Amino acid sequence: MEFQTLKVALTGQVATVELNRPERANAMELRMWTELRDAMRWLDETAAARVGVISGAGKHFTAGIDLGMLAGMRAQITDDCDGRAREKLRRVILDLQDTLSSIERCRKPVIAAVAGYALGGGCELAMMCDFVIAAENARFGQPEITLGVSPGAGGTQRLPRFVGKAKAMDMVLTGRMMDAAEAERAGLVSRVVPLDKLMDEAMAAAQTIAALSPNAVMLTKEMVNAAFETPLAQGIKLERRLFHSLFAFEDQKEGMAAFIEKRPPNFGAKS
Repeated sequence: MEFQTLKVALTGQVATVELNRPERANAMELRMWTELRDAMRWLDETAAARVGVISGAGKHFTAGIDLGMLAGMRAQITDDCDGRAREKLRRVILDLQDTLSSIERCRKPVIAAVAGYALGGGCELAMMCDFVIAAENARFGQPEITLGVSPGAGGTQRLPRFVGKAKAMDMVLTGRMMDAAEAERAGLVSRVVPLDKLMDEAMAAAQTIAALSPNAVMLTKEMVNAAFETPLAQGIKLERRLFHSLFAFEDQKEGMAAFIEKRPPNFGAKS
C-alpha cells in the first residue's frame, strides 16, 4: 500500500508504521487519520504480518492534532449560521476517535516506539497501542486545557487507567508534560531506552512476539484488554474459556512438544 503521510513497511513478520510529517512534528490531520486506519486494517488482514510498531519520523512521535486545521475550522464555526461547520467539527472528532480505536480493534499486537513529543492526540494514540517503549527524551501530555478545550479522543478516560486519578488530574488540569522516567514509574510506559536504541528495542520486542503462536498472542491480547472493560469475575471466565480454546490449535501441541524435546518451537505452521 502507498501512503502520503505514513511510511509502512514489512520487515520479516513485523509491520512498521511511521508517522511521516516531520516538518509539523508529525501533527495529525484528516489524511493521516484515514491512512492510519487503512494501515491498521492492512496489518490485521495480512497473514505475513504478526506485530505492528508505530513510530514517528524525525524528532517526535506526534505533537497531536494539527492545530492549524482546527483553527481554520474554528473560524468557520464563528462565521457559520446554519451549523454546518459545527457538524463538520463533530465528524472530525468522531473520525479521530475511530482512527485511534482502529489500533485497539487490531487483533495483532501494536507497539508504540515514542521519541520526543507524544502530546494530546499523540498521547492518546500511544495509549491505544498495546504497550509503549519510550526513548529517554520522550514527553507525554494532554495539554488541551491550555487551549481552552479538553482531551477529546479518550485522554480523560484512558490516562487515569494507566497512571491513576491523581496524576491524571494533575496532567489534564494543568497541561504539564510527563517525562519518560516518570511515565515508566506511573505505568504509562513499559520501558525506557536510549534514543539511539529505541527502534532496535521496539523491533526486538516485536520480533520476539512474532516468533510466538499467533493464536495465543491474539487471544492473550484479548484477555488483557478485557481486564479494563469487565468485572473481575467476568474476566476470569473469559480467560478460562479462551485458555481452553487454545488447546484446539496445533500451536499448543507444537509448543509443548518442543519444550519436552528441548528444541525451538515452529509456531503458526499449521494454525
